[in-house]
Amino acid sequence: MDRDQNSSEQDQMAISQSDLPKASVMALIENSPIASVVSNPRLPDNPIVAVNDAFQQLTGYDRSFIVGRNCRFLAGKATEPWLTEEIRRGVRQQRSVLVEILNYKKDGTAFQNAVLVAPLFDEEGKLEYFLGSQVEIDADAPSLAKARRMRAVEIVKDLSKRQREVLQFIAKGLLNKQIAHELGLSERTIKMHRSILMKRLDVPSAADMVRLAVEAGM
Repeated sequence: MDRDQNSSEQDQMAISQSDLPKASVMALIENSPIASVVSNPRLPDNPIVAVNDAFQQLTGYDRSFIVGRNCRFLAGKATEPWLTEEIRRGVRQQRSVLVEILNYKKDGTAFQNAVLVAPLFDEEGKLEYFLGSQVEIDADAPSLAKARRMRAVEIVKDLSKRQREVLQFIAKGLLNKQIAHELGLSERTIKMHRSILMKRLDVPSAADMVRLAVEAGM
């Protein structure tokens, strides 16, 4: 059964042009093969303000339905409330959180979802957005999530100490300028490390880099 009718009970906020994320934030998810969204915690109910094609393909919902809603429209009758609360706690504490939770697609199909939520801060260190990404876990192969974590750990272990430090701050949502301040380096040096990390980690976008770092436990 199509879940649009039930989900429509949740208010959808009208998103103005000024509420949309800037181009640099949009770029985080646009080229990612992983289903991803950006939400705006400065607006009531932390609604989604940007979504990529992979998210639409995974869930079956289109952009016009998704934007303006909190991501809980993916929840259903068997969604684990304690895991939902774990995500909410991460949002309240402005920290990255990764959970495996039961969600539902538009056609009502339940799927095991490895959900990442990570904060993104502005140049003044204030919370600006949340990055959310989803990976469907095959119910017949529950070891997939574990395998992703093991792979992430192995990749990160091969990085230099400095590269791991930079990656850890990226995973916390800090910008280049802020990372440079934390590490006592120039912003140009941080940009260089970020570029090297993208190549070393073999990821197509910054959003994928954040997810890999969190999967590695950073």
